Amino acid sequence: MRIVLLILTLGIFFTSCRSAKKMQSALANKNAAQANVLSDLERARLDSIAFIKEQYTQLQSKYIQYNTFNAKLDVNYESESGQQLNLNAHLRMIKDSVIWASITAVLGIEGLRVYITRDSVKLLDKQNKVYIGRSVAYLSEVTALPLDLHSLQDLLIGNPVFLDSSLHAYNKSNGTISLQGVNSFFRLMYTIAEQEKVLLSTNLEDLDSTRNRSSYLGYAEYDNRLGFNFSQRRNIVVSEKKKLNVELRFKQYAINESLSFPFSIPKNYRRG
Repeated sequence: MRIVLLILTLGIFFTSCRSAKKMQSALANKNAAQANVLSDLERARLDSIAFIKEQYTQLQSKYIQYNTFNAKLDVNYESESGQQLNLNAHLRMIKDSVIWASITAVLGIEGLRVYITRDSVKLLDKQNKVYIGRSVAYLSEVTALPLDLHSLQDLLIGNPVFLDSSLHAYNKSNGTISLQGVNSFFRLMYTIAEQEKVLLSTNLEDLDSTRNRSSYLGYAEYDNRLGFNFSQRRNIVVSEKKKLNVELRFKQYAINESLSFPFSIPKNYRRG
């Protein structure tokens, strides 16, 4: 009888051991599978971060480097009411220092002269003989964008505006790559050509939902005759309470030439 009980006890013991080993093995396999899943997710996350960083670096490498910039361009402006103005402009810039522009309309008569520095905006309304002097914040008032001298120069020469390393997501579609991010003002999306790595558009959506502000900046007709990619046609659309719709078509452009910036206020101009 004792022998029978001993055999039964040993049988139960060894059966329990085998079951425990099977359970431990199953748990180990489950943990390994979970670890592989987590490892795959982590690899995908790191791959995504590396890809975004690479595209950001590529986009930065396309920045137009210059000391001075000058251009002749056509400006087509459409007001909220649908009224269209076709203007010509001469544009001159010193990087991080000055933007100067002379704008003409009918018969080549100069209507407006502009002089912008880091802290001021000066306008000569030559048709009405009015001088307007404002702080650089005036740029934001008239464009509904948080522009300063630096960002406006980027916009005019065709560099990405408001671009920083806050990009956190991307999407590929039809030969393009869209990089997405958030800064202090906007949700941002930069769309670039996958092969050429040139900027095609920038979409800005205001973080402040009460403003309901959105902007679209389009870049097209790239030219490389001066050794860098330059967009000869731009579209700027800003929608808030009012809608700003501007098309810029560059006819001539050059960098690093000696330039003058004539701006004097005639005595018979009134202050506006």
